[in-house]
Amino acid sequence: MRKIKPSKVFKQTIHISFYMEKPYIKQILNVSDIKVWLVDGRYIRDNIDVEFPNFGQHYKFKYIPKDEFWIDQKETIGEESFYIEHLLIEHKLMSQGMSYEDAITKASNAERRMRKKALMAKLGIAEMPNKEISMQMIKKLQIECYSGYVKVWLVDANLIRNLFYIDFTQGGHDYVYKFVPKNEVWLDEEISERERKFILLHELHERFLMANEMDYAKAHIDSSSLEYNCRQHPEDLDRLLQEELTKNNNFEKARLNAKKI
Repeated sequence: MRKIKPSKVFKQTIHISFYMEKPYIKQILNVSDIKVWLVDGRYIRDNIDVEFPNFGQHYKFKYIPKDEFWIDQKETIGEESFYIEHLLIEHKLMSQGMSYEDAITKASNAERRMRKKALMAKLGIAEMPNKEISMQMIKKLQIECYSGYVKVWLVDANLIRNLFYIDFTQGGHDYVYKFVPKNEVWLDEEISERERKFILLHELHERFLMANEMDYAKAHIDSSSLEYNCRQHPEDLDRLLQEELTKNNNFEKARLNAKKI
């Protein structure tokens, strides 16, 4: 979710929300002249920017002051040092005029090296685990009430970022991430139950559009728009979520039946 630019409706929301109370929770560090804040990511996604991921800095998210780093308190427990390392590099390079695409590549490479060293030290291993073992470590709980032909899993997103893809944020599915098994949607286990429904709505809608051959960029923007509107009208959430579950399950059921013919 990090690399997709917000649509016009999100940019307008950001502008309006400049006058809202900013979602600070706790300052945890000063790095040179930069204040590192834990923030309420749910508040940001509800009121400022539905695309806000786990962390950010001014040159990517203009609503963040230049001398601050924001890290989502709820979804980054134990990962703060990785994000600060990333933000320091990204912020410095972009302040010097480097493009976001080039800056995030360099910052992500540094973060990836740091995560690999930390995980190997924590597990006491000399090399990274293979995919089969990694899957056993990552999958935590299948959510039965949301699972049918498409299975919904709570997963250890920290491990996913360490083992597979450092940009994994909040959730994902098999049409975007090749490491996600077929007919599965993954949700970060650290996300609150209330927030989880919005993320699942987004992922299911995006998955259904991509299953019907819409490209990722268009499917993502359409899903973000649906998520944003639902955040403004949470009374519609359960109904819309059930509709997306039904569409995904019916699609996979029809495809399975077609194979049997």
